[in-house]
Amino acid sequence: MKSPIQSYLESLHAELSSLRSGEVASYIPELTKADPDWFGICVVTVDGVAYTAGDTAQRFTIQSVSKPFVYATALADKGRDFVGRRVGVEPSGDAFNSISLHPRTGAPLNPMINAGAIASAGMAAGTTAEQQWERIADSLGVFMGRPITLDEAVYRSESDTGFRNRAIAWMLKNFGIIDGDPMAVLENYFRQCSVLVDCRDLAYMAATLANGGVHPLTGRRALPAPDVERVLSVMATCGMYDYAGSWLYEVGLPAKSGVGGGIIAVLPGRFGIAICSPPLDEKGNSVRGIEVCKRLSRDFGLHLFNKARNPKLAIGRQYTAADAPSRRVPTAAMKARLAQHAHRIKYLSLQGHIEVDAVEYVIRRMGELAPDAHSLILDMSQVEGLSESAARLLNQARANLHTEGIATVLSRVRQRKAILDPLSKTLAAGEHGFLSFEDNDLAVEWCENRLCADAGETAEAAGRLSDCALFRGVPEAPLAQLQATTQRRELTAGSEVFASGDASNGEIHVIVSGHASVLVPRQGGGHQRIASLGPGMSFGEMTLLGQTTRSASVFADTALVCEVVNTADINRLAEEHPQLKIALLENLSGDLAAKLRRATDWVAALA
Repeated sequence: MKSPIQSYLESLHAELSSLRSGEVASYIPELTKADPDWFGICVVTVDGVAYTAGDTAQRFTIQSVSKPFVYATALADKGRDFVGRRVGVEPSGDAFNSISLHPRTGAPLNPMINAGAIASAGMAAGTTAEQQWERIADSLGVFMGRPITLDEAVYRSESDTGFRNRAIAWMLKNFGIIDGDPMAVLENYFRQCSVLVDCRDLAYMAATLANGGVHPLTGRRALPAPDVERVLSVMATCGMYDYAGSWLYEVGLPAKSGVGGGIIAVLPGRFGIAICSPPLDEKGNSVRGIEVCKRLSRDFGLHLFNKARNPKLAIGRQYTAADAPSRRVPTAAMKARLAQHAHRIKYLSLQGHIEVDAVEYVIRRMGELAPDAHSLILDMSQVEGLSESAARLLNQARANLHTEGIATVLSRVRQRKAILDPLSKTLAAGEHGFLSFEDNDLAVEWCENRLCADAGETAEAAGRLSDCALFRGVPEAPLAQLQATTQRRELTAGSEVFASGDASNGEIHVIVSGHASVLVPRQGGGHQRIASLGPGMSFGEMTLLGQTTRSASVFADTALVCEVVNTADINRLAEEHPQLKIALLENLSGDLAAKLRRATDWVAALA
């Protein structure tokens, strides 16, 4: 199926191709060779999917679109304080090549004008200009996702005609903003502007900023996460030169333009946008590029100050353990307790990327549930990530609920660093961790055990077959004879009782003490637990219906003691006592019907 986003971009490209205003840059002679008909649009999501229209493979020089990325490199190498003393973050309100320096310190007003960009190039790591260029080239390559190449002709043209920039570099040297030879630093600036890119390259660079500094395809971190917001902030206020205010008003996205005809825009957490179209307006910005961004912002509501995501969307489903109990087979006492109190175990299924506004709503909802809650299960399977500030608040809420006797547990985190790292970093002093389970079934079983333990109920060992539901109603005489044929089997915790696909050998296990889990293999590897069994419960009963291979695996969760009954002994005794087999099959059919009802309840709860 063709994506509607792709269709939209193609339609937008066809419509705006007829826009003919603007002139190709001429102050650098080599730039006049650009074809004014070049026009490409590319949108890249934070998971690396690219939507393209037009001339997105056409190569051109990056020019000033390089500035936020070299500024990012300076921040990563020298730190915010050092860079902040040499380059400001205030909009200049002037053209890109203006000499806008602080009247006392001589620091450029921001890194998006030429003066600030030259200063940024001089702060890349390295003791020589050559080492600094290697660092800049490597950094740009990480943002781009591939090694860079230069347009040597454009570089020579920039260097041969860059008299104004030479004056700026010497002024920066005069104020101590540049260390060493200012002309060597300036040559690196000319080189960074002469890097060859296409529209897709720029879109992936923008998407890397949108993705918190990590390239969507390579997975390489291009910029420390705390510096991403600093780069985007400067892009939002200064990235479009003396059009920056109008841009933020009309489009509302962090952006950067270049006289080569490129424009990038970033929607944090969503995607990066890039446009290539050489004809520029009087302020040096691509005419078609600005119009594309205006249309995208308007048609898709991308403006940063547009209506924010509703925090209520952070909670998907909400239900209780009465709707979706664990898959264990409870004892009679536990069953009675849960029938009365299982609704006090509450599930909240969270979703999306959880920021402060979303977690505030989640915590408020947890507080509303608290008076009638014994435990809260936060299902994290649909959570994409968690900000540190949100994690800190969630940990605090967890601690507060604990003081009220309410346990908060997480499930289905599945080793995702985007959730685990923020939660771990923001634990309170002295707190060693948080309770997390592989799946909801394990989580709710733990909560059920806690609920029953608070009532003083514990599972007691079963001593005879008569304690097992499978043998309920079997006449006393054949049951005693069958009991005499059983063999005791003892297993250590973690042992495999049998595996899916094994021959059944006609054996039925009745648990005397301990607990076991019944698991089925997943298609992609691993297992899914379908039942948890305790004293007085049985497994392997399907052999009574003629099943010759095991359909599931069984593992001992604790030290396990079982009485093993063989169906051959059952069949032999049933010849003399037909009621034995009749009672067993009646009990088995009732158990299967109960399991079907529980499965139906689960489906209804999760629908």
